Amino acid sequence: MADTITLSRPVADFHVHVRDGDMMRLVIPTIKQGGVSVAYIMPNLVPPLTCVADVLAYKSRLEAVDSSISYIMTLYLSPEITPEVIHEAANAGITGVKCYPAGVTTNSDYGVASYIPYYPTFAAMEEEGMVLNLHGECPSSGHIHVLNAEEEFLPTLKDIHSRFPRLRIVLEHCTSAAAVQAVKECGPTVAATITAHHLFLTIDNWAGNSLNYCKPVAKFPSDKQALLDAATSGDPKFFFGSDSAPHPIGNKEKGKNAAAGVFTQTHAAAYVAEAFYQLGKLDKLAAFLCDFGRQFYKIQEKEPEWTVVLRKEENVVPALLGEGAGAVVPFKAGEQLHWKVEIV
Repeated sequence: MADTITLSRPVADFHVHVRDGDMMRLVIPTIKQGGVSVAYIMPNLVPPLTCVADVLAYKSRLEAVDSSISYIMTLYLSPEITPEVIHEAANAGITGVKCYPAGVTTNSDYGVASYIPYYPTFAAMEEEGMVLNLHGECPSSGHIHVLNAEEEFLPTLKDIHSRFPRLRIVLEHCTSAAAVQAVKECGPTVAATITAHHLFLTIDNWAGNSLNYCKPVAKFPSDKQALLDAATSGDPKFFFGSDSAPHPIGNKEKGKNAAAGVFTQTHAAAYVAEAFYQLGKLDKLAAFLCDFGRQFYKIQEKEPEWTVVLRKEENVVPALLGEGAGAVVPFKAGEQLHWKVEIV
């Protein structure tokens, strides 16, 4: 097994949270640090990004921090996202629309209660070739809870797909064997992202440890194995989306109502390489990290003037990114990885 892996092109991360203000300025430099040159930016700011002008202004703020990254921008699905806005967004180069069920995760209070009112919007997206990004969970209620919320959502995924078969849909951050199977059963316009942290975590890793708590939550060992199998399968329906989600340390460690999200941006490629290395599947790494997502999204980004090399050497994850109350705890803080990202 090789001790050095040179990726044919840098990583494309199709699910990135960088927030705004001071947190944005802290996090943006870590995108390249993790080996990523294409970052698909989530719109769940406060307030959320629901108009084209605000999305473009946000992109300008990102580029002011690091213009070497290709930022792929999205709108937040809400009543403001009409078919007319979709056509305006497509003309402005905005790629996707993120759908959050109301109240299921960070900054989702403005999210969707019913999908029916958005059918005209979905039709416009299908016409324009825009991508619908689904946070695939149902809100907790009655028999629905955090462990089955994703599986309970899957009929909704299939229903939207059947109504809009040409609409490209990404089921974000799969966490269950059921989700993997559902994506496989859909047509070629449906794909899924898999995070780095879900390749390592099960319920035992976050129950009682809020640093590993994210939404959707990690589930059972059989679910983790299904994600590993999908990510290393060479199936182009499954590609990388880190869902790297920075939160100030106090919001992660406060116990009840701790923030949902795991921060992986600093070591994005190294985490995934670690998981593939443990399975002896490093030959599948570049396709998952670099190729399949670009193909599905039809990305034509500017060619970066740098190369990503993964070297097999000791790499201890730092305890913190930043200082003081705004510091962020990286995934696997203090632990040793076998792979290290080098930008050349």
